[in-house]
Amino acid sequence: MAAAGVGALAVSAWLTRRLSRGEIPALRILDHPNARSLHHRPVPRSGGVGLLAGLLAGILAGVLAALLIALVTGLPLGQLVVRAVGPLFAPLAWILPAVLLVAAVSLRDDLGDVPQHWRLAAHLGAAALLLLGGLHWGRLDLPGLAVPFPAWLAWTLTAFYVVWMINLYNFMDGMDGLAGSMAAIGFGALAWLGWRAGAFGYAGAALVVALAAVGFLTRNLPPARIFLGDVGSSVLGLLAAALTLWGAQLGLFPLWAGWLIFSPFIVDASWTLLRRLWRREPFWRAHRSHHYQRLVLAGWSHGRTLGRAVLLMLAAAASAVAAVGMTPAEQWTLLFAWAGVYGLVHVRVGLAERAADQRQAAP
Repeated sequence: MAAAGVGALAVSAWLTRRLSRGEIPALRILDHPNARSLHHRPVPRSGGVGLLAGLLAGILAGVLAALLIALVTGLPLGQLVVRAVGPLFAPLAWILPAVLLVAAVSLRDDLGDVPQHWRLAAHLGAAALLLLGGLHWGRLDLPGLAVPFPAWLAWTLTAFYVVWMINLYNFMDGMDGLAGSMAAIGFGALAWLGWRAGAFGYAGAALVVALAAVGFLTRNLPPARIFLGDVGSSVLGLLAAALTLWGAQLGLFPLWAGWLIFSPFIVDASWTLLRRLWRREPFWRAHRSHHYQRLVLAGWSHGRTLGRAVLLMLAAAASAVAAVGMTPAEQWTLLFAWAGVYGLVHVRVGLAERAADQRQAAP
């Protein structure tokens, strides 16, 4: 695990630094300000390539370290593969092709527009790969309640979940440091849950994602010198879906606990989408209606907004980790408390906007 994490961090930080300086001409992709943007000057948006390289380097380092340990112990080759590599990385045989599929289409989109139907086809293809690998949302899982879904419903819900997580992460990647911080904290929490339960392969995979995100953050904290681009945000959304499904199937946590970890993104994106649908606004168009965007437009700095968001992310992750050992009654209490927290967040954003309007109206 240590080798995998160090490899992911080092490669991600090194390549992100080079990309932020425009040292790789083929990947010199600039994000120009538009109707959705909170930045006012062109910024490179190829940081997802550095993060993806860190992921792949970390996984390779982890596999090689596992093989080396097994060789030192004197295991025969067959047992080495079965005992050292198989249990640790078998699900990645399906997750990695899904990641590469989404990354390839997203990179093409960063370089030039890709039709929406091709993007959707790639996202559904990634969901199909996860399903083929045995990762699926198989039951309604709430505190004290578990109701299995019929196969057709499980497949449908899994596809919807994967596609929505890919896209919501893309929607939420609109402010310096936000998406990288959610990845570092969210996947760090998943790694801790895996480690605590003895699922070291799962923990290693989650740790690789978390530390690759930390490597990216070295150039993305305010003021950001590089953005994730579609490559990074789409891959992180896919991995959030894949690793929450994987962890739930391993019995490390109920699926709703995984949602709680990523709830700062899930709630903001889902609430904003429903709000726009209710207002009959064209939800597919670029906008600045997310809570974090509204706070910045109300006068909050990127640093202040990110600081509050990170506190929310840490609290959600800590609550999810603690929830695994709670009774059903305590878990329900926790979930209702978080519903209240997000209600207060919505109210606070509205108050910030009203204060900004009053400042502008003042003589």
